[in-house]
Amino acid sequence: MKFQFREKKVKLPGNVHAYAEKKVMKLERFFDEDAEALIVFSVEKNRNQVELTVHGAGTWFRASESTSDMFASIDAAVATIEGQIRKNKTRLARRLKQDAFVRSVQEETSFVPDAEEDLNIVRTKKFYFKPMTREEAVMQMNLLDHTFFAFRDEDNGGSFAVVYKRNDGGYGLIDDVE
Repeated sequence: MKFQFREKKVKLPGNVHAYAEKKVMKLERFFDEDAEALIVFSVEKNRNQVELTVHGAGTWFRASESTSDMFASIDAAVATIEGQIRKNKTRLARRLKQDAFVRSVQEETSFVPDAEEDLNIVRTKKFYFKPMTREEAVMQMNLLDHTFFAFRDEDNGGSFAVVYKRNDGGYGLIDDVE
């Protein structure tokens, strides 16, 4: 597993990074070696926050935990990711294929800053939109804890679609009309 560490408003000793790496390595049994983990440490209002994002098998897992102790925040974030994997085990198993945990070159994510000031676009993200069912898209959105998720809809011939969380607790779908 590959690791990236970021620190916001805090400078941490190396033992915190080593501890985080050791704890996140517990998740390695779910992924191949080419999985990536981004761990962001920050301190706000005397709360130690850890944001953990793990990418493997074309699926993103994200957890953000905040406690009074940085080590406890790391433990809680890892436990949250492990819980997400266990909770969605059957759904993830249904979509797993022989090479499900092998990363393809097309799945690379690149961040390109945009110099256009008129539109006030600060950052551009480019993604490979993996074809998936609507149920898989909702599951991926929930794993990331986002309010929307863009994907290629297998149920509609691979057209571009977006699922989103509604205020009434349900889900919505924005679909391409042909």
